Formats: sequence, structure tokens, C-alpha cells
Amino acid sequence: MKTPRILATSGGMVAGPVQMSWRLGQMVLDGLALTKKDRPRVCLVETASGDPSLYYALLYEAFNAAGCDVTELKLFPQPSANPIERLGGSDFVWVGGGSVANLLALWRLHRVDEAMREAWQSGVILGGVSAGSLCWHEGGPTDSFGPTLQPVTNGLGFLPFANGVHYDSEAQRRPLLHQLLRDGTLSPLAYATDDHVGLWYEGTEPTSVVADTVVDEHSGPAAYRVELLGGDVVETRVGVGQRFN
Repeated sequence: MKTPRILATSGGMVAGPVQMSWRLGQMVLDGLALTKKDRPRVCLVETASGDPSLYYALLYEAFNAAGCDVTELKLFPQPSANPIERLGGSDFVWVGGGSVANLLALWRLHRVDEAMREAWQSGVILGGVSAGSLCWHEGGPTDSFGPTLQPVTNGLGFLPFANGVHYDSEAQRRPLLHQLLRDGTLSPLAYATDDHVGLWYEGTEPTSVVADTVVDEHSGPAAYRVELLGGDVVETRVGVGQRFN
């Protein structure tokens, strides 16, 4: 049986060779290599941003350039494929950013949540950025409801932790995550990532910290274990290339 894997990130893409183009960051390339396929079958899911054609075009080009067979699962204006068949027939699923609250509502409406769990348990690698990271967890701070961040608490819960994204670049993220752990709104244990950093989970265990490009493991962007201990929130920084104990 294949190990269920999730790549939860605050990144994934880097600038392409010309304006308005993307290429895959190293952590996504490494995730594709884990499929052991010469041409991995990739499914793109951009529900959180409303299935915009531009994002799909940029992502199709980026994954095609990496040697993948690419398709998508759109929900606007109606599902473009049977979710169980489309996701289960993929090797790697990439979920984009946007409104995680809208994503969760639509996925449940169309039973994409069930299809995602079935695909994950069968060994399809799930990955994503921002909303595409938060969704796999119990919840975390989100801008889904406006410029003042609020908690989302009804994540899919494949990973039984809270999650923080864009931890180093958006000033409201860190203090709100701390508050939500303190007041019991979210699980007392969370994992967070700085921009362009990702965290691998095998099953429900966090394993290694990865990034889009080479960064200094001591001074560069990182991931964090954030936990409530004796009423205080304690952060443990884990640098890129390091592993969680």
C-alpha cells in the first residue's frame, strides 16, 4: 500500500522565463519525482480562486514544461469531470490559493472532499498553496472573509492540526494563529510555513521542510511547530532541509 502524502505549502511556483509565466519550484518537482512516473498525471484544482482561465493556463504551461500530463477539476459553472474518477486517476493533485472558505463549501457540495480523501488514502499525492494548504488541516487564519483575518475551523481534517500560511509576509497571520490556539478555537498544535516553503506529511506525521529554491537552513524562510504548552504558545523553527522529530 502506498504511503498517503500531502505537500502543504506557502509557495510552489517560481517566475518563468518570460513575463506572465510560471515554472515549478523545486519542492513540487521533488513531489512529482515521488510518483515514480515518467510522465506524472497531474490534476489542477483552482476552486479557491473561482476557476480562473488565466491561472489554469499558467499552471498547464508550468506542469507541461516539467513533463507532466495535465488535466483539471473545475466546479464552475458545473463539475468538469467525476471527482472520484478524475482525482483517483491522477498521480499528483495541485490545489491553488484563494478563499479556503469557498473551497470547502463547494467541495462538500459536490463531494470533492470525499473524492480527495479516497485519492489520498490510495496514494495520490495531494499538494497545494495557501488555501490549498489550509484545506487539508482542521483550520487556521484566513482572509476568506475580508482584509481582517478570521479563523476557518471546518477544514477537511485529513491532518489533525491547525495550519498557518504566509507566516513571514502577512502581519496578521502569526498573532492570530497564536490567539486561536490560546483561546481553544483551534487545535493546540499547529504547523506553519513561510512564503516559498512547504511541509511534507506522510500519513498524518510532519516529516521534512522543503522550499522552492535553495535557502539557508538557519537564516532563511522556514516551517514552524506551534503549540500550546502550559497556557503559553511555543514556536519551534525547523529550517529547510531539516526534519521534524
